[in-house]
Amino acid sequence: MSTYLITGGAGFIGSHLTERLLDDGHDVLALDDLSTGSLENIEKASRNRRFKFARGSVQDFSIVSELVAQAETVFHLAATVGVMTVMKHPVATMRNNVRGTENVLEAAARSTPQKKVIVTSTSEVYGRMESVPFLEEAGLMLGPTQTIRWGYAASKLVDEFLALAYRHEFSVPTVVVRPFNTIGPRQTGEYGMVVPRFFEQALDGEDLTVFGDGTQTRCFTYVSDTVEWLVRLARFEQAVGEIFNLGNTEEVSIRELAERIIRLTGAKVSIRSVPYEKAYGEGFEDMQRRVPSIKKVAALIGHSPQITLDEALERIYLWVLARRGEISAKVARGAVVQS
Repeated sequence: MSTYLITGGAGFIGSHLTERLLDDGHDVLALDDLSTGSLENIEKASRNRRFKFARGSVQDFSIVSELVAQAETVFHLAATVGVMTVMKHPVATMRNNVRGTENVLEAAARSTPQKKVIVTSTSEVYGRMESVPFLEEAGLMLGPTQTIRWGYAASKLVDEFLALAYRHEFSVPTVVVRPFNTIGPRQTGEYGMVVPRFFEQALDGEDLTVFGDGTQTRCFTYVSDTVEWLVRLARFEQAVGEIFNLGNTEEVSIRELAERIIRLTGAKVSIRSVPYEKAYGEGFEDMQRRVPSIKKVAALIGHSPQITLDEALERIYLWVLARRGEISAKVARGAVVQS
């Protein structure tokens, strides 16, 4: 069995990845400053003797170095998340993303033997590209530097360049992944994530607020599929030095997403459009379509998404109901297992 370090291990994806690795019999170290993660997310993991949690920041090289030295493979998930956070705190966003990634890579390079690092980027790096599906080898097109939103994508691009540069110059085995809109239990709408926000609005009897005109499309990926890709990519030596899209290819407009959640919940609510400027401030730009090509990852590891969007929404709905105390957690888990 192996020892894995997960930065951002108490976050949404990180906590699910933690549980998967523990279930597979591995030891897991988790680092998180709890700025967007939570101890509640790792409550189950904390009862496992093979799990250790360290509260700290990836910007602290001393703690990063100490933990990297104990692991064989690092999943670097820690980053600033959510459009709301990015727009409110652009400096902290770029500092956290770039410094954190450099610390992880530097610690991996100094270790003997060097440690494999899976660096989590984002589908945001495709920026204004209009040709879909997005290919990993395609050129990228961001907006102007005056538009704050693109600072997040730029910081994650620097993360990618750093990962591949450490591979080139110091032979650190790195893999870069670009997840597309991962959704699932434990995700919060507090930082702008659309699916949990829609569910909370519907169950509170509030109209669902769609930013812009709602015709913009996204591809939502259930967290178990994202985790499966991550786990498999960590095992494949052929993945080293490569970039992979991780996402579902089922495209849906944000307005249609809102309509599906209204039907699923049976809420007596409507859909209300909110201009981007009112939601995020002046000068905000959005992507009209965001659709991944997943041929590259599927060809290498033989895994394609197993959970459709409707199945994902049903599972999340049950989790939200359990969290609100409207059904028991046991009933929710049982329903998910049977689906």
